[in-house]
Amino acid sequence: MLEGKVAVIYGAGGAIGSAVARAFADEGAKVFVTGRRLDPLQALVAEIRAAGGFAEGAEVDALDEDAIDTHLRAVVDRAARVDVSFNAVGLPNATILGVPLVELELEQLSAPLLRYTTSYFLTARLAARRMVPQRSGVIMTATALHARTGLPLVGGYGLAMAAKEALTRQLSAELAPQGIRVVGLRPYAMPETPTIRDAFEPRAKASGLSWAQWQEMLAARTHARRLMTLTELTAMATFLASERASGMTGTTVNLTLGSVDD
Repeated sequence: MLEGKVAVIYGAGGAIGSAVARAFADEGAKVFVTGRRLDPLQALVAEIRAAGGFAEGAEVDALDEDAIDTHLRAVVDRAARVDVSFNAVGLPNATILGVPLVELELEQLSAPLLRYTTSYFLTARLAARRMVPQRSGVIMTATALHARTGLPLVGGYGLAMAAKEALTRQLSAELAPQGIRVVGLRPYAMPETPTIRDAFEPRAKASGLSWAQWQEMLAARTHARRLMTLTELTAMATFLASERASGMTGTTVNLTLGSVDD
């Protein structure tokens, strides 16, 4: 589905970013993976190449505008274009979760809101500047169930996810007339990733739940009474990045298995 496409993935050292990179490469895309540390990227690049795909890795701070811009110039020099920008950048949950709002410091509330939106805005804007002249491209990100429902002990994380979804709509309104689609994915509690465990640990004491009880509680919120998989997420990400999803823009796809009804 992505044969001949050039994709840049931010946060590729994480579970979602790396899985998306593999899926895009499997579908024929040239993937340029980035992260704050080079070591995990090198292993990912080696894995993709061993499977017959094209991948290059670079250390890029997705909160640093100059670093993002410099890397994108290098991608265009190497591959002539940018077709897909996927932002999977995350923050350590231990610093932003597990504290009641009445005890939360302002900086703890604002930090995820500022950092998540800044990263998404910078990567999207700088990618769009390369996409506008070619009048095509797809800008993507991942959010979470917290964007659409109130949950305890998540601090500013829910605000950040809601802001990212709002930014997806705004970017699309301005960029779609120029041939650029902007879409998001809203996954939910994938046990294959460290994210669910990282979300549990800061709230374990306050919730009083064990790890097994925590997973059961999350699964019980879904229509399917189970948690989703990385394969389900990457299948949808690949579809959204492809021409088959040409009618989709300005929207975030609900992958919460019914935990949030649309």
